[in-house]
Amino acid sequence: MATIIRPRDERTQPARIVPGYPQTPLRNPREPLVRREPTLSELTGPLEVAGRVKLLGGDIAGHGAAQAIGQLMHLRVRVLDEDGAPVGGTVVEIWQANAAGRYIHPNDDDHAPPDPNFYGAARLVTDESGAFELRTVKPGAYPVPTGDGWWRPPHIHFSVFGKVWLSRLVTQMYFPGEPLNAQDRILNAVPDAAARERLVARYVPPTGNPHNALVFEHQIVLRGKAATAEQP
Repeated sequence: MATIIRPRDERTQPARIVPGYPQTPLRNPREPLVRREPTLSELTGPLEVAGRVKLLGGDIAGHGAAQAIGQLMHLRVRVLDEDGAPVGGTVVEIWQANAAGRYIHPNDDDHAPPDPNFYGAARLVTDESGAFELRTVKPGAYPVPTGDGWWRPPHIHFSVFGKVWLSRLVTQMYFPGEPLNAQDRILNAVPDAAARERLVARYVPPTGNPHNALVFEHQIVLRGKAATAEQP
């Protein structure tokens, strides 16, 4: 059976070259793409990803004296396909800045202090309903070293692994009501307003447990007209 490779939707996916974002020309080809058929190794595996990588759990906020600094947050995410069916058993990697806007990566030596109680990364597997939950702290904003006043709004990165090597979605989730959303060059590189809105989580008013944390819900949709946009 022939493999169907759907063309990239330029309306709901980010622009290839973003003015004021100097990395984008380095991440996109300068010459026209050459189409070739995927090989067997690209259309098979990785098999049993969850058993081949270390799962890091869904609690990266810590507890007691070892709790991370910041607004405690409970995030509920569902991974769905284009028909709304749950995608269970898929590995999702998550990474984010701490509450001060600092990553744990050694290359991040910016303005903000590190938090010794915050690792800032998780690796989970979706359940049968395509869901996973994360207990964390809300990430802070941070300046981008472009020298022109661009600050990234609070956001969380996701990497969703599919059934084959070619199937992987890397994206970001943003928070509602953040003033920096309106000027973020990465978020606003997606031309379609509805597609941008699908990258923003939904705040859930407190109704009980967890009573001491902000609660957000979010959906990641794979493929189709309502697909979640890629984000670097």
